[in-house]
Amino acid sequence: MIKVVVAGAFGRMGTTLSRMIAESDVLELVGGVDVRAGTQFGADVVEPSELGTLLEERRPDVLMDFTVAAAAVGNIRTAADHGVALVVGTTGFSDDQAAANHAAIDGRIPAVISSNYAIGVNVFWQLIRAAAPLLAGYDIEVIEAHHRYKKDAPSGTAKTILTILDETLGERKKVYGREGMAERGNEIGVHAIRGGDIVGDHAVLFAGNYETITLSHRAYDRAVLATGALRAAEWVVGRPAGVHTFAEVLGLGAC
Repeated sequence: MIKVVVAGAFGRMGTTLSRMIAESDVLELVGGVDVRAGTQFGADVVEPSELGTLLEERRPDVLMDFTVAAAAVGNIRTAADHGVALVVGTTGFSDDQAAANHAAIDGRIPAVISSNYAIGVNVFWQLIRAAAPLLAGYDIEVIEAHHRYKKDAPSGTAKTILTILDETLGERKKVYGREGMAERGNEIGVHAIRGGDIVGDHAVLFAGNYETITLSHRAYDRAVLATGALRAAEWVVGRPAGVHTFAEVLGLGAC
């Protein structure tokens, strides 16, 4: 059995992950960390200051982090210090935080880091990469929607879309929402919607004269993200040290 600790154990994603790990025949939930202590599916959940002690006592193979950027940086460093592999789905890292994560991981432990663990989203990214050069002359808008509690905007998945568009089309100005009088240029419009319990919707609109093409993905349940993350947890154990992509886990090309 692969022993797993979940960071953000009482969050929406953490609860889904913990339940699915507890039901798995391959993975074993041996602990969690959250802002308050307690238990989750029979495993002890400790406060962040106790994470190092938990890792020493339970000796997990993998730490899965779906928290917030400020917390994840410390969790990643603690996991690396204890030789524990990582699966990270937290988004919203600043450039400095992302650099700190790489410094903690590189040459020390294997880690899978992705802004989205839905298999469909990773195929969606591949479709965008293929379509964008063929539609380079079209106007492009990126639209994403999430539940009312999501803090970072645009989403990590939307930022990955923008990276793909920059890599395939060359870097373009980004306009985040629109207001007032402004003529459209060659920019990419980016729109973030927050409301209700939306799990995650993403779309890329390519608009030309007389036609539009929309590529989109909609998640109906967090289980679709958890399924991919658990697949990454099974894959990452024993891999070479360094940051790996979920595309590697799936055997896809670069996303």
